[in-house]
Amino acid sequence: MSEQSSISFLQVPGEAEAAPEIQKLWSKAQANLGFVPNVFRAQALNGAQFSAWWSYFNLLLNKEGFLPPVEREMVAVVVSNINRCVYCAVSHGAALRSLLAAAGQDPALEALLAVNHRQAALEPRLAAMLDFAETLTRTPEQMRESHLAPLREHGLSDAQILELTQVIGMFNMTNRISSALGFVPNDEYHREGR
Repeated sequence: MSEQSSISFLQVPGEAEAAPEIQKLWSKAQANLGFVPNVFRAQALNGAQFSAWWSYFNLLLNKEGFLPPVEREMVAVVVSNINRCVYCAVSHGAALRSLLAAAGQDPALEALLAVNHRQAALEPRLAAMLDFAETLTRTPEQMRESHLAPLREHGLSDAQILELTQVIGMFNMTNRISSALGFVPNDEYHREGR
């Protein structure tokens, strides 16, 4: 096992030590992104758990869903910044900037969402979604059915509300893992979408 790494407080396995399915994922990431995300390396210590996490994470963020990818990334940015998770705030900030640019929108919106989504000129539907994300992240014990009303008023279906809640939950969990274990974002994220 390699020594403690600068990307995690824990040991990080080298490529030769990683399970074959993890090596395959690393190779795919290298081919698609030009680098292997440090979160992939840092969580490879427990291969089965990492594979399960990645499968669900990938389903929620990267596959066709009930919400558009840009909205899911906006939720990721808002939740990660509320939780002050360096890894997720930086990496998903980069992803959001790229999605915004690809959609012909101003990538600078990411910075507003990172600090205070209420400062951004958002359509009411999206503002309601991000308000919900903030409430669930900050005060989960206070959640009531009435918190769904603004989402429904802005046309979100039950499937969309469920997916929104699952994305919020995924980031609250992933933020805590990343922060607790000191995951460091790849340098590439700092330049992406700028």
